[in-house]
Amino acid sequence: MSKKICILNGSPRPNGNTKALITHFIKGAEATGNEVICFDLQKMNIHGCLGCCNGGKDTASPCVQKDDMQKIYPAYKDADIVVLASPMYYWGISGQLKCAFDRLFAVAELTPNYENPKKDCILLMAAEGDTENNFAPVKAFYEGLTSHLGWKNIGIVYAGGNMDAGAILNKPKQLEEAEALGKSIF
Repeated sequence: MSKKICILNGSPRPNGNTKALITHFIKGAEATGNEVICFDLQKMNIHGCLGCCNGGKDTASPCVQKDDMQKIYPAYKDADIVVLASPMYYWGISGQLKCAFDRLFAVAELTPNYENPKKDCILLMAAEGDTENNFAPVKAFYEGLTSHLGWKNIGIVYAGGNMDAGAILNKPKQLEEAEALGKSIF
């Protein structure tokens, strides 16, 4: 049975290393019949969360702010799998991804106990550093996030050693890993 996959691309580079990981992941996921939608957050008009806790009143438009999150909410709610894709910025996810992800709280506000919809989750991350220690803070963040949301981690690709845009193209094993992860979903 095919899955619906929603990718939140937090990279500011339209043709950077993160986008290459996404492209190969999509190739694998679509090869096994999955439906994939990718949101390039850098190109979208998304404002930071106001912390107002006034969302959740309208299922079609859960947040009080009316910006490009309106395009993401339906895909997010329908998705079986959410892919967080980001370059590493200061040992964390990019601001673009963090901003959009924070705004997903409005969907949790649709339920009486602020329950997030249960999803499977994947992390795709490109970074300059390539050691386990380099990825440790992101790993801790991701594990904490999925644990608190009650989401299931179904895969991670840490693609280290990629500072310059396009550097990953010289690392076919990293791209193959992303594609294989996509193919594993069915």
